[in-house]
Amino acid sequence: MERITSFKAYDIRGIVPDELNQNLVYKIGKALAKYLGAKSIVIGKDIRKSSPELSNALANGLSDAGCDVIDIGLCGTEMIYFATPFLNADGGVMITASHNPPQYNGLKFVKRNSVPLGYDSGLNEIEKMILKDELDIQVKEKGKVIQKNIMNDFISHLGKFYDPKKIKPFKVVVNAGNGCAGPALNELEKFLPIKMIKVFFDPDPDFPNGVPNPLLPENRKSTIDAIKEHKADLGVAWDGDYDRCFFFDENGNFIEGYYIVALLAKSILKNNPGEKIVYDPRLTWNTIDVVTKAGGIPVISKSGHAFIKQKMREVNAIYGGEMSAHHYFRDNSFSDSGLIPFLLVLQLLSEEDAKLSELVDEMIKAYPCSGEINSTIENPAAKLAAIKEKYSDGKIDEIDGVSVEYPDWRFNVRMSNTEPLLRLNVESKGNEKLMREKTEELLNFIRS
Repeated sequence: MERITSFKAYDIRGIVPDELNQNLVYKIGKALAKYLGAKSIVIGKDIRKSSPELSNALANGLSDAGCDVIDIGLCGTEMIYFATPFLNADGGVMITASHNPPQYNGLKFVKRNSVPLGYDSGLNEIEKMILKDELDIQVKEKGKVIQKNIMNDFISHLGKFYDPKKIKPFKVVVNAGNGCAGPALNELEKFLPIKMIKVFFDPDPDFPNGVPNPLLPENRKSTIDAIKEHKADLGVAWDGDYDRCFFFDENGNFIEGYYIVALLAKSILKNNPGEKIVYDPRLTWNTIDVVTKAGGIPVISKSGHAFIKQKMREVNAIYGGEMSAHHYFRDNSFSDSGLIPFLLVLQLLSEEDAKLSELVDEMIKAYPCSGEINSTIENPAAKLAAIKEKYSDGKIDEIDGVSVEYPDWRFNVRMSNTEPLLRLNVESKGNEKLMREKTEELLNFIRS
């Protein structure tokens, strides 16, 4: 079947205007309204130069199909996840390319109640309607386009997750990476007793300080330098549409997302013992250990937001975390947030009366990990089969790629959805030397 190149597994993304333009986005709007039978859809956008024109095209497509559009303007993706149920809409669309370079843009979709809409759950049908030109929709009247500011409602929604009276007056470096997080953090600041040291706070579509992707080591320096210069208690950096946040301790060390999952689980289980926590198969031992000790029930799920959200809904989990810094909350429509983790960590540090390094160093020592290492190779599927064969003496699990477990170390290797890559994660039980040796051994095998 013919494909539209910008349609991906979880969203639509491409270079503007070659792969994504106003004409295509107008058609996507019409097809989405028809597919969902929608009466109203919430839309919002990030700060990219192409976002206003794509937002207008989307609104025109939706309204021409008889659907009302509630445009919440410049926002983060999590504001769409909040606004869709809050405004009782049939769906939501965020115009963003998150951490991609400035020439890219994209669309992320949810259905009613912020249930994900990905390629396997509707985007494929929308693509078919566009390719077959099945966009004739008989409408009695065109839909209305309403501009709505929901920032205050969103900030008070975040208030459900933390108690400002329990937070100490920390000094915190907050790095918005010139993305969309700045305006939301400015609003949140009014309710927090902390002193924010603001880095790259103004939204700027040119991304003069590099793309807002704190996973790139070269993009971490600005946060680390500010922590050291201001002797801050911790640092937090966000990606472009702030649905992910990344933590740095008081010494400027970047904390792997894996350990933040356990930290958040611990903070949530304090007041919610016995609840279920969903985690992904890439790195698992620390999460299982912390969740079990905190009186929670760990539940494994395939990686990726659609799978985690589905599993959380299935088992009614209170929280789900991925090592890729996506954190999902039941009381947030089972959706990811980049601000809730920030608030929970501030409160946990205050309640435990501890530094961030003290809370994570113990975990890092107990379960050292390699972090995710990518290898570009010709035939990932064949290599995955060879790995399974080579390590067949371990305990094998194939919930997501191949996970192999031995008594004192384990690893997971999985293929990328979008590129010819294998992604490797290795961890051990308290033996950093073994973890490093096994990581090297696996990388040599993968790349040979």
